[in-house]
Amino acid sequence: MERVQGDTAGSIGKLAGRGLRWGLFGNLVTRLGSFAMGLVLARLLAPEDFGLYAVALAATMFVMSIKDVGIMAAVVQWRGRVEDVTPTATLVSFVTAMAMYGLFWVGAPAFSQLAGSEAATPVVRLLTAVILVEGFTAIRSAMLLRRFQQDVLTKAVAAGFVVNAAVAIVLAAEGAGAYSFAWGQVAAAVVTGVIVLFAARMPIRVGFDAPTARSLIAFGIPSAAGVGLESLLQNAGYIVVGNVMGASWLGYFLLAFNVSSWVPGLVGNAIRNVAIPGFSRLAEERPEALSAGVRKAVPLLVTAVLPLAVVMGVLAHPLISFLYGDKWGQSAGVLRWLAIVMVVRMLAALAYDALTSQGATGSTVWMNLGFGIALVPALILGAHLDGIRGAAIGQAAVSLLVVLPLAAFFLRRAGVDLRGTLPELIRPLGAGLLAAGVAALLDRLLVAGDPLVRLCVAGGGALLVYILAAVPVTQLRRLVPSLSKDPR
Repeated sequence: MERVQGDTAGSIGKLAGRGLRWGLFGNLVTRLGSFAMGLVLARLLAPEDFGLYAVALAATMFVMSIKDVGIMAAVVQWRGRVEDVTPTATLVSFVTAMAMYGLFWVGAPAFSQLAGSEAATPVVRLLTAVILVEGFTAIRSAMLLRRFQQDVLTKAVAAGFVVNAAVAIVLAAEGAGAYSFAWGQVAAAVVTGVIVLFAARMPIRVGFDAPTARSLIAFGIPSAAGVGLESLLQNAGYIVVGNVMGASWLGYFLLAFNVSSWVPGLVGNAIRNVAIPGFSRLAEERPEALSAGVRKAVPLLVTAVLPLAVVMGVLAHPLISFLYGDKWGQSAGVLRWLAIVMVVRMLAALAYDALTSQGATGSTVWMNLGFGIALVPALILGAHLDGIRGAAIGQAAVSLLVVLPLAAFFLRRAGVDLRGTLPELIRPLGAGLLAAGVAALLDRLLVAGDPLVRLCVAGGGALLVYILAAVPVTQLRRLVPSLSKDPR
């Protein structure tokens, strides 16, 4: 019997909260480790190596999102005895993963040529091999998510990351170039997969039941299509920049995109690990609770993420210079605009998870199709007009003008009541503008100074102003009890 079967909304919230805490902790550890590993690799490798890896990464992220035609998401939200569907789900997941890998093995040369880097073909073939491991362990991971056992997944991913870092850094020091990234991630996938396989404590049962398969696929294909489009759109910049400008410029773009992904990777992944099962249970127990949850989540997400985006965008030049050195300075102009994309990505992901929990997976497909129709031309035009910075500007414009309205439209159509959300955003948005002005002013005064000093002074000043402007005094007093005490 599942741990969460029959739980009330309150107990589900407690389980989701525990899962979120573990997810945040795990993401914090792995992101800090990835950050440190990135600092080392940026000094060992050339921008062209990063560019070749970006091509392989785009392919891998796409096939990872559709590897099991959405079967994993279908198992997470399955209503009923999940044990009855796992044998069929396991078989379908692994067979589709093998088929996807075969297709990308054959299509790797054409994909690499489209991205402007034919030399990336063997790296694409190697890195996409991780889907074979993921395809076999996907249902075990789904069961851990369904039980809110994010602690187990956190430990498995952390163990894989240690192996990834060790392999990648050693190979980079030996001159392996882009293969350093690929071999590191393949090794990590194997280690994480083995741990998940045993930790899920599920018998390895494989079978096939046609009605069950149809039910899983009916939910999974639209979900996989939505996630696949989301992944493709997130990585469209790599393909366009590589095609228009080549591998070296793509390396600069990748570095900036990686920096802009710190916050979504840390907070966003942890939220998404509990959002779909949590929203699904709430929608099942009390449908109107989903609307209340989304209305509460949006302002909290914006308030938490916006100051980081402000610092990242306004202080992009000293940030890149301090962390990676002057040779990566071209990435700063890209990061300034991708900081905007970062905030929209997290809001869009929240909308996507809410739609998925409602079973409105078709809406996620249409939402991403609308995004893609606007994004690809904007990327191409921007890259031709202003290089990698122009591509980033195009992506930021489409995120604000297309993605957010589409997300709001499809949420309303799915029955999620968003009334009252906009007024809650006025305070954090105003505080963000004020903080941006403070950061820009202080950075201009220190423009000839050390990058670390600029970051500490301008960034610290901006964050302080933001907190004072965005957080009500009553909440500040609760956060800092000493403020409300009598000094006598």
